[in-house]
Amino acid sequence: MKLKKAALLFAAVSLAAAAVAGCSGGQAETEAAVTEASAETTAAETKETTPEAEETSAEETEAEAEEDEENYDTGDAALDNTRNQDEIGEKELMVVSFGTSYNDNRRLTIGAIEDAMEKAFPEYSVRRGFTSQIIIDHVKSRDKVSIDNVGEALDRAVENGVKTLVVQPTHLMNGLEYTDLVNELAEYADAFEQIEVGEPLLTSDEDFAAVMKAITEATAEYDDGETAICFMGHGTEAESNQIYAKMQQMLTAAGYTNYYVGTVEAEPSLEDVLEAVQAGEYKKVVLEPLMIVAGDHANNDMAGDEEGSWKTAFEDAGYEVTCVVRGLGELEPIQQLFVEHAQAAMDRLAQ
Repeated sequence: MKLKKAALLFAAVSLAAAAVAGCSGGQAETEAAVTEASAETTAAETKETTPEAEETSAEETEAEAEEDEENYDTGDAALDNTRNQDEIGEKELMVVSFGTSYNDNRRLTIGAIEDAMEKAFPEYSVRRGFTSQIIIDHVKSRDKVSIDNVGEALDRAVENGVKTLVVQPTHLMNGLEYTDLVNELAEYADAFEQIEVGEPLLTSDEDFAAVMKAITEATAEYDDGETAICFMGHGTEAESNQIYAKMQQMLTAAGYTNYYVGTVEAEPSLEDVLEAVQAGEYKKVVLEPLMIVAGDHANNDMAGDEEGSWKTAFEDAGYEVTCVVRGLGELEPIQQLFVEHAQAAMDRLAQ
């Protein structure tokens, strides 16, 4: 089955619309309302002026911060498998991530997800593609390690004669980054006999439930009745920011009333989370990122010692603070959820 570009674009719009329905109207980006290919093209051409553009801008700001403020050891880049080898074969599973220049954490999160994919699908060659060129350039300049961007990874697949391509993003939500990825894949639709893309981590209600279970089990040791457990997400001014409110609602409804979700760049803000915690009778606070990787935001905005970080804000408020600098990608249930999304994409190939 050969997917044409227009068909892949239509599939992207349909997926976004389905995500809206599955998240009470707030999961997908504004592009989900687009129902014609021409409107999709217009939205893509003018995305710099839309609210969703702020999502990428914020993520690139983090990438720039990693480059500008990095004066400490982030680990050995040589331990990370860049997965940009040739001799791919006819079936490829490309794992697409925003990326991070924190070497150890890249291996423990993105690398671990890729390892899980390789174990689950031995008939596929697992390869990597990053969407942040700033991070790619920084790692190459600092560590002399080359990582493919998505275009380079796709070109490599074409040159190696790949016939079946499955792309699984490690994005948290169906936002601008995900839409851009689908649009880029559309440009290569005629280069492969079959091509399919998997869903982001938080797409269905079942996904939210699985992630909630994963993060509560991973932090159960801190749930002692006097500790507030706070997760820090990235945040975006786009509609998909509502995933954080939905996760908070699900946690509260499930009885995890001492769990709180906030963001760095949007709402709920640090001030919102601090106010909510102060309304309780907690003595201690645990901070952990609600992000696939633990990069600059986790190490500095959350766990940093400088004024304005989540850590210093809660310490100044009188709490004993523990920072768990661990990306979601380190958790085995999260890795397996991405595997399930990749399997679903593979199942669609046979339809």
